[in-house]
Amino acid sequence: MAEIRPPIISNIKVNLQGKVALVTGAARGIGRAIAISLAKDGADIVLNDIDEEALKKTAEEIKALGRKVLPVKADVSKWDEVKKMVDEAIKYFGHIDILVNNAGIVGPFKPVHEISESEWDKVLAVNLKGAFLVIKAVVPHMIKQKYGKIINISSVAGVEGNAKMAPYCASKAGLIGLTKSLAEELAPYGIRVNAICPALVEKTALTEGMPPEQRKFLAQKIPLGRLCKLEEVADLVKFLASEAADFITGYAYMLAGGRARCH
Repeated sequence: MAEIRPPIISNIKVNLQGKVALVTGAARGIGRAIAISLAKDGADIVLNDIDEEALKKTAEEIKALGRKVLPVKADVSKWDEVKKMVDEAIKYFGHIDILVNNAGIVGPFKPVHEISESEWDKVLAVNLKGAFLVIKAVVPHMIKQKYGKIINISSVAGVEGNAKMAPYCASKAGLIGLTKSLAEELAPYGIRVNAICPALVEKTALTEGMPPEQRKFLAQKIPLGRLCKLEEVADLVKFLASEAADFITGYAYMLAGGRARCH
């Protein structure tokens, strides 16, 4: 079956000319939507994913928008690969202004006592440790320039929890804690750190790859009665990356259709 790569429709416009954004997990789905949306408003993009073929396709889409793009295959859970990616990005662009930690996996859908240690470790390694490692590599460069926007893609599951998804929920809750800690730590350097917590998002490999039982279970928990749209996530990222959000840091935005209202 051919891969479905829907167009990205953005409802807001900001000026990101001269900015460089690093987006992890950017080959498809939410990451692709974010990367294309940022590029449409002038940002040059460092694209990261482990899927090299899909990464190249997204890179071509961004090039077609007239923006510079550096696709880098790297596993965010491995420090050596992350460090090499960031070093390469700095060598190519000279700076990184925006970091979007989007790379993530959903993990198993089963009772906690049936989850193996390796399943637990894999989810936490990508979703939480991965964000930490990329931040660790990027922050020294942001400190030097006394500017940066870090946006972590968490989940409403990190606030409210979902039965039979313990590793995923724990990793996303940890990402919110990391966001709040770093917002306070990095504020003196002009670096803002925020999180976005979507409910289930439509047209993603993660959503489509879920067992039907799991997808139905999560969709029924959204009061507005529909899934979150890709462009809704991308638009909120774009707002947080813009000058309009310069006085916002340490906040976790609920993009959840009423399932959770503040954090």
